[in-house]
Amino acid sequence: MPTTQTQAPEAMVDHNAAKAIVTGHCADPFAQLGLQDRGAGLLLTVFVPGADTVKVLTGKVEADMTALPDYPGLFVASLPKRPKTYRLRASAQGHTWDFDDPYAFGPVLTDDDIYYLGEGTHQRLWDALGAHVMEHEGVRGTRFAVWAPNAQRVSVVGDFNLWDGRRAPMRKRSGGVWEIFMPGMGPGDVYKYEIVGINGARLPLKADPMGFGSEHPPRTGSVVRDLSGARWHDADYMKTRAAAQNIDAPISIYEVNLSSWKRAPGNRPLSYIELASDLIDYVAWMGFTHIELMPISEHPFDGSWGYQPVGMYAPTIRHGTPDEFRALVDAAHAKGLGVLLDWVPGHFPIDEHGLGNFDGTQLYEHADPREGFHQDWNTLIPNFGRNEVANYYTSNALYWLEEYHLDGIRVDAVASMLYRDYSRKHDEWVPNYDGGRENYEAIALLQNMNTLTYGEVPGIMTVAEESTAFPGVSRPVEYGGLGFGFKWNMGWMNDSLRYMELDPIHRKHHHHEMTFSLHYAFGENYVLPISHDEVVHGKGSMLHKMPGNSWERFANLRAYYGFMWTHPGKKLLFMGQEFAQSQEWNHNQSLDWHECDDGRHKGVQMWVRDLNNFYRDTPSLYLNDTRPSGFSWLEANDADRSVFAYVRHGGANDPKVVVVMNMTPVERPGYRIGLPAGGRWREALNSDAEAYGGGGRGNMGGVSTENMPWMGQDCSATVNIPPLSTVIFIQDMS
Repeated sequence: MPTTQTQAPEAMVDHNAAKAIVTGHCADPFAQLGLQDRGAGLLLTVFVPGADTVKVLTGKVEADMTALPDYPGLFVASLPKRPKTYRLRASAQGHTWDFDDPYAFGPVLTDDDIYYLGEGTHQRLWDALGAHVMEHEGVRGTRFAVWAPNAQRVSVVGDFNLWDGRRAPMRKRSGGVWEIFMPGMGPGDVYKYEIVGINGARLPLKADPMGFGSEHPPRTGSVVRDLSGARWHDADYMKTRAAAQNIDAPISIYEVNLSSWKRAPGNRPLSYIELASDLIDYVAWMGFTHIELMPISEHPFDGSWGYQPVGMYAPTIRHGTPDEFRALVDAAHAKGLGVLLDWVPGHFPIDEHGLGNFDGTQLYEHADPREGFHQDWNTLIPNFGRNEVANYYTSNALYWLEEYHLDGIRVDAVASMLYRDYSRKHDEWVPNYDGGRENYEAIALLQNMNTLTYGEVPGIMTVAEESTAFPGVSRPVEYGGLGFGFKWNMGWMNDSLRYMELDPIHRKHHHHEMTFSLHYAFGENYVLPISHDEVVHGKGSMLHKMPGNSWERFANLRAYYGFMWTHPGKKLLFMGQEFAQSQEWNHNQSLDWHECDDGRHKGVQMWVRDLNNFYRDTPSLYLNDTRPSGFSWLEANDADRSVFAYVRHGGANDPKVVVVMNMTPVERPGYRIGLPAGGRWREALNSDAEAYGGGGRGNMGGVSTENMPWMGQDCSATVNIPPLSTVIFIQDMS
């Protein structure tokens, strides 16, 4: 190690390297910048474009650095010995500032990180990549790491360096990972990556694929966020949530778009903090067990509702910071509510700051548009066959569950992932290696995601929005399934809504559209969804799907919700439909909360609230949701009168529930039904009750059985079934 200066600093300069630095083509900056042993002495090289002078500070000693006129911004100095630390002092136009040299610091990522990143098996990828506020070698700052294996150069840019990619080129590690520690940077700093691609072209600036925060749209920069030090108050809830999220639990989900649930004056979306009060209190009051958030991963276009994400690791800044989002989840848990997140791994948008063509190559997406481009949505399809890409998504699912204490994820558009020919003509897709249409790589991704999340985070649930008959969606991976906890029952939704939209005079010809779902109701662990997809794009609101005059529309809707809440399967209802909003959903404005001042709308709201509470309190309505023993028909074939009757069974000692529905506007007095046990049957709920906006027709609180066999039962009773109604009886065990 040299201890004395033996040569002038200018003489030790590698002129090719100097030119590469000032022109932005230095591929190995840590071999050129900072303090380097040049054999003839120690050479300190710094690049500070625009500076008039630069000094090096070592302890109490200041030494002038030499400017290199042929290479503007480049300053050099030779040092007699290697100092323990040093800082720099620059001046320009009368201003002076001190700073630490990024090129004085060693690597941050461990060899294990690099190994698992290269292998594509880093479970907690976000701990390695992205921007992390930290102390490194005694200095506070932020370290950045990004995967860009085909890049010639990657730099961190932002206001801190005038968005000049020459100033902070990163160190390349094996496996194509680039990293740098930037002293002095911290939470709130905006940054992007400037990448020089494989052909030497400078790409559009890229947001951080692992960024934990973003600027307010339409700006697209990533923002440094410190995820450490989270303060949670939900330890008791977390211990009990497993029992509240399994197949034997009552699960009633309120689907929410945070931007349009309710708005503040001036049409401003509510913040996470405001939602932590207003939304959580409302959902708890309504008796739901869970909230499902439409995607909140950062996205550039409001009109995508979050389903075209760019920042998969960033809660959208539209409502606040990551810590404020945590506060929303914490508030939900304090009320005993689970929080599910819509998760979108199946595609991403083509916005130039996103994942597409990330390092100048099709890194995250398939190169062949027959595999890599979604024609329906004008988006790109991830290449799940690439280990690093699959790792990016599986780790992302785990990230939301661990960092934000979410209770589960609902995976969007699973069918589009499972099939290579999804929404394509016969010559527009590439078969798998067996010549078939199944997407083996996407199947493996979903299986691995479910295995990882269920294995690492106790008590969570995963849900698939899957619209085909793909086998075993909610069966364990070890038995050949995809491993989801639940699957949306799209068949039930389509058949039952098609029936309900009919004029009642025609319903007798479509009677079995209401009964067909029981042929497959126990083949998967189902959620019955009435989601946002049913009330947009001209489909109208749930209320206006219903036929008839105003009174009949409300009655039809109440009867339908009664059917939904008593049919086997967990429940999901999109916001606004619980009070029968008249207009279809508009993401640019608040729900029409003023309608709750109308008794008809308020009646539907109270009906849903009472359905939720009765459902949660009645094991026969949920305990055997996934078992044929939980359901039996009393009357499935009275098509002429459009009457349905069935029993829900719980445990051996649980009171049974009998449901009777009349889907015509004609009252059915004295209708005899068989009952599975003798004695008194209390009328627990009646959708025609005056409190719900109905006509007040019912059964005077209940019925008592007669020893007259009927409908295959040993006893029976006559009941009054109001027009367009669902009446729910529960066995009196007293």
